[in-house]
This record gives sequence, structure tokens and C-alpha cells, in this order.
Amino acid sequence: SPGFEKPSTSQALPSVSLLQYSAVDSNPLSVYVMHPFWNFVVKFLPTWLAPNLITFTGFMFLVLNFLMLAFYDFDFTASAAGHEHVPSWVWVAAGIFNFLAYTLDGVDGKQARRTNSSTPLGELFDHGLDSWACIFFVATVYSIFGRLESGVGVTTLYYILWVVLFSFILSHWEKYNTGILFLPWGYDISQVTISLVYLVTAVVGVETWYQPILWHFLYRDLFSFMIIACSFTVTLPMSLYNVLKAHRSNTLKHSSLYEAFLPFLSPILLFVLSTIWVVCSPSNIIELQPRIYYLMVGTAFANVTCKLIVCQMSNTRCQPLSWLLLPMVAVVLLAVTGVFANETLLLYLWTAFVILAHIHYGVSVVQQLSGHFNILEEERIGLKEAEV
Repeated sequence: SPGFEKPSTSQALPSVSLLQYSAVDSNPLSVYVMHPFWNFVVKFLPTWLAPNLITFTGFMFLVLNFLMLAFYDFDFTASAAGHEHVPSWVWVAAGIFNFLAYTLDGVDGKQARRTNSSTPLGELFDHGLDSWACIFFVATVYSIFGRLESGVGVTTLYYILWVVLFSFILSHWEKYNTGILFLPWGYDISQVTISLVYLVTAVVGVETWYQPILWHFLYRDLFSFMIIACSFTVTLPMSLYNVLKAHRSNTLKHSSLYEAFLPFLSPILLFVLSTIWVVCSPSNIIELQPRIYYLMVGTAFANVTCKLIVCQMSNTRCQPLSWLLLPMVAVVLLAVTGVFANETLLLYLWTAFVILAHIHYGVSVVQQLSGHFNILEEERIGLKEAEV
């Protein structure tokens, strides 16, 4: 059924077992500060602690932040003047949880190498959860500025979210074409900055962010500018440069332009469909339910991205179209034509379906990979016994 398809065992999984993880992290903050810190932290972890459990725990800290801010600021109005603000302790917790999530995301791979338990399943689990995490930290940060006169409009934030999402998929598009994952510089800088901003907000209050930095340039404008500028002046140029460099050295995995850019087809279609719903919504759904709409878009994007990650890991061709987008066409048509009168209910139902579909897909892939590796391990043991 749409959104619930499992990867073909015969096509996707055999070559996954041969995967050699190849990544390049050249960010000075990461190389000279965070990696030494993570190397220090991992020494205190018990060797029985599974790396995938570390990954999942870090992800759940981001989900906890999202749920915590949803409770105190569901519609992104709490930071505006005249509204009841989010308690200071929530911002302290958000800062701690965000940094813990970032730290665990950096430690999980080191724990895997330390315990000799690195597997392709760990890479898929790590990057798959990272793709879903985008929506959780973007929505949580948004609560600092909010949506009213002192903040950022919900439609503007929708487009900013898409800038973040496309910045994320660029790295995996690079690996799909080059075989090497070039870790984006913006990630480490943004995570450290976000954690500090949460803690500063707890001390000085959200009112501080109302003040202009210079003339009429506000902190909300800096927030938007930094995300967009980092994506278009750092992430995108570096991605294109790395792919072009591979092309010139004849190491590009896909020779035709169509095959090289195929991974962008489903994300672009998702952007088009979700934007049509935003622009043509009879009840202006993005104003009514911004948090749920962001969650729906971010989860659907994570589902599309995870399928790309599986393809790049297994050296198989990327799917031209994610089946999850087919029912979404029907949902958007029902919404914009007014056939389904209660647009909010439609959004909630579709969001629930997308979340369940994504979880089902993830569990299916993990089960098949686990079964595949168990078979390989049994064959390896059998060969050793035969040699003896």
C-alpha cells in the first residue's frame, strides 16, 4: 500500500553488507572542539551500551523538546508581547536536551567503533533519524521568536523549513553521486548556537529578541538570514563543488544528469504539493495549524530521504517517485477544492497516516537488515566450522 512499501531484499540488501562508511568532516568546530569532546565523553560509556540506543536516545531528546514546547506554545504565540510566555525552566531544559541530543549524535559512531559493532544498519538508523530531527529542532527554535508582530510569519517559517530540509538532503545527494558523505559545516555551528540561545533566553527572556540589533534589523531577521545565507553561500556551493570535482576525476557514480539529479524528484514534488495546499487552502491551514503542518511536511520529507539513504547504501538506483506522494495528491485535492469541508481534521488524519507510514517503513527496513546480517553471521560461523 502507498507509503508502506518494503525495500526489495534481493535488490537492496545484499550489497549493503559490503558498505564501507566514508565521510568527510572538515568543519573546524567539529574537528578541533567537538570531536575531542566526544572522544572524552565516550570513554565513560559502558561497552555494553548499544550505539543504536545512543542514537535513539539523542533523537528522543529532540522529540521531547518538540512536545514540551507544543504543550506551552502550541500555536507559536507565547513569545509575543501580551501573551503568557514559556517558563524559563523550559528554555533551560530545551538547551540541555538539545546539546545532549547533539552530543549523543556525535558519540554513537565512536561507541560503535570502540566496541567493534559498526554496521550499515547503524548508519541508516543514524541518518534516518537525523532526517526526521530537522522538523523537531526547527519548530522548537521557532517558539523563541513566535509568529506575531515581533516574530516570523508562519508561512515564512514554512519556506525556511524547506531551506533546512533541502540543505540536509544535499549531503545525501552528494553521497549518492560521489560515494562520500561530506558533512555540512552548518550543522555543528547551528546545534551549538541553538543550545546557547535556549539558555540565554531562559536568563534574559524572550523580550530581548524583540530589540533591534542595528537600526531596524531585528534578531528574527538575523535568524532567517543566517539559515538562508548558510544554505545558499556555504552548503549548496560546497555540494555542487564536491560533485563537480568527482565528475572531473571520473569518480562520479552516475554519468547522466537525469540519474544524478533523480533523488531531487520526490522532494521537489513534495514541496510543490505541500506549497499548493498552503497557497490554495480555503481555511488558510498554515495559519490555523502551523505546528501540525510542519510536522506533516517534515515527516514526509524524512520518509523520502530515508529511501534515498537506503539506495545510496546499497548502490541501487534511486526511486523516481515515492509512493507516499500519490495519496498526498488526493489529500491536497480534497483540501483545496473544499470537498473535505473540515480541513483541520483532514490535516490531522493525513499527518497521523504519514507518521505511521514512516515508522512502519523504518521498522520494516531495520527488520530486514537485521535478518540479513543474522544470515551472513550464520554463514560466516558455518564457514569457520567447516574450515576447522
